[in-house]
Amino acid sequence: MRPNNHRQLVTYTKLLASEGKQGRHHQALALFSEMFASPHIHLDPYVLPLVLKSAAALRLPLFMRAIHACAAKSGLLHSPHVASSLVDCFGKCISLADARKLFDDCSQRNVIVWNTMISLYCRSNNLVGALQLFGLMDVQPTESSYNCIIAALSESGGASGPSRAIELCRKMQSAGTKPNLVTILALFPAVIAIGASNFIKEIHGFALRNLIHPNLHFGSGLVEAYAWCGCLSYARNVFEQMEERDVVSWTSMVSAYALHGHAASAMSVFKLMELDSIWPDKIMFLSILKACSHSGLADDALKYFEVMTGVYGLIASSEHYSCLVDLLSRAGRLKEAYEVIKGMPGNATVKAWGALLGACRSYGEVGLAEIAGKELFEIEPDNAGNFVLLAGIYASAGKFEEAERVRRLMEERGVALSGEFSEIQQGHLGGDDWQLTRTATDMVHALVFLGIFTSSLTSIGIRTQADTGVSLKG
Repeated sequence: MRPNNHRQLVTYTKLLASEGKQGRHHQALALFSEMFASPHIHLDPYVLPLVLKSAAALRLPLFMRAIHACAAKSGLLHSPHVASSLVDCFGKCISLADARKLFDDCSQRNVIVWNTMISLYCRSNNLVGALQLFGLMDVQPTESSYNCIIAALSESGGASGPSRAIELCRKMQSAGTKPNLVTILALFPAVIAIGASNFIKEIHGFALRNLIHPNLHFGSGLVEAYAWCGCLSYARNVFEQMEERDVVSWTSMVSAYALHGHAASAMSVFKLMELDSIWPDKIMFLSILKACSHSGLADDALKYFEVMTGVYGLIASSEHYSCLVDLLSRAGRLKEAYEVIKGMPGNATVKAWGALLGACRSYGEVGLAEIAGKELFEIEPDNAGNFVLLAGIYASAGKFEEAERVRRLMEERGVALSGEFSEIQQGHLGGDDWQLTRTATDMVHALVFLGIFTSSLTSIGIRTQADTGVSLKG
């Protein structure tokens, strides 16, 4: 390439990078077309990845395939830099299968190409594919290789995923690869999932010994992990030692106290946050509402709800409303809970109506139970639990005709018994010869009978377990 042509290539490359950084992707592609049309400019491995980023941002799969053909024609597919960019864009914008085919066809695969393909599997929640590919690596894995798999295992939600994440971290160290800050952050969900207090202390000590510079994410994650592992004093110590705190850090500490039912401490931290001029967000208020909920502090919860909407101008989400409804319902303030539900923007959630219905059973409130039940029948038409619960409330109140009406409604709708009642369904009432129920409607029949039986006992002066908290044992 002549010097003048080389200067042109450098100029175009800089312009492409600038357009891409500014989000001017159409202009970047137009610039590439102009560049490609010039017979004097030959493409190099640095240009195509820039163009691919813009094509990916605009979701142009046909253009990506054209770039692939261009790379093949120019002999640039052997460049790991180009190959990894192509694999990444194909995986994100076309399909995982196309990305894998490109990966398999790569003649030279360095660790970046391997990491790109593994990352795509993890992004697609294909943990099996990621682990298989990780096991096939013919190059030395880097921190990024391990971190990607560790994060996927930590967040997999399976029974063995978190334990395998911790095990892989130990293998990483045995192989001579040192965990970094990203590794530690990836491990937090695993530690929380299994409550490994010893391991979180080990992670904390490792970070201190190896001078891993902590950031806000690290501090907040450490507070949360210690709290979930039951080490509340450690969580507070970490929080106090943080050089700077943002709203996430403060929320982590409030959530830690909420988790353990320490509402007073949670509210104290909230006040300190306000004094520190940190503006709370919706997640912070949800945490403080949960703290109040765990301690049954309905009035305080109402106060914070008003502060959130009135003082800070935040719009309450369905989660905030549901939390408030649940708290008021459990406190026996059913009418207030119902008013909160009526004030919810849009349709009330299953969680809110369910909390009200459950509390109506505890407090013998038939009228609101009927309203909540009817709403739940429409939202969850196949949930037998709602039908059974309302029928039980009717039966306990001596309204056997209404309970029978619920049974007929279930029958008409063909509602089947759900899994949560399987133990009751397959249990026995009294002895081995009397199996309780085989269908949801049979369960309602049983509830009606039990309601009549309970009323008969009460009428002759015998109090039941529901009245006294004492049960008769044979």
